[in-house]
Amino acid sequence: MAPRGFHPARIDEKGRLKLPAVFHEYLSQLGEKKVFVTTIDTVTARLYTSSVWAVNETFFENPGEDAAEWAESVAFVARHYGADSEIDSQGRLLVPQELRKDLGIENQAVWLGYDKGAIAIYGESMYQQKLAASKAQLPVAVSGLVRKSLLK
Repeated sequence: MAPRGFHPARIDEKGRLKLPAVFHEYLSQLGEKKVFVTTIDTVTARLYTSSVWAVNETFFENPGEDAAEWAESVAFVARHYGADSEIDSQGRLLVPQELRKDLGIENQAVWLGYDKGAIAIYGESMYQQKLAASKAQLPVAVSGLVRKSLLK
C-alpha cells in the first residue's frame, strides 16, 4: 500500500534526496531501486518508479488525436527536467540539477506525498501555498462533498 500523508525530507548540498523511511520501505517492497525524477508541471518534482514511467512513455508515444499536443508538451518538459536515478542503500537518490534549481529546492527542506502513481516532491514555499489555499477553500469543499454524499 502506498504511503499516506505528507512527510518532510531534505535535499542536501550534493542534490541528494533522503527518502523518509516510509517511502524507502514502500519502494523496496515494490522491488524498485531505479526511478525517474522529473516534473510535469514545473511546480512540483515527481518521482516515478521506472515501471510506472515506462507506462507514461508508452502513452506519450500514442496518446490519441485529442491529446497529442498536450502529451507532446508534457513529455518534452518531463524529458527536459528528468533523469534516471538509483536509490542507494541509505534511501538517497540524486535529483537532477536543473530541476532542483528551477523549482528552488536546492539544499532545501521538501515535503513528499504519494500522488497518482508517483511521489510528489513539494518545495517548502509551494507546500505552504497549497496548504493555505486548501485551508481557505475547506469550508465550501467539505460542505459540498457532504451534500453530494461523497465524504463520510
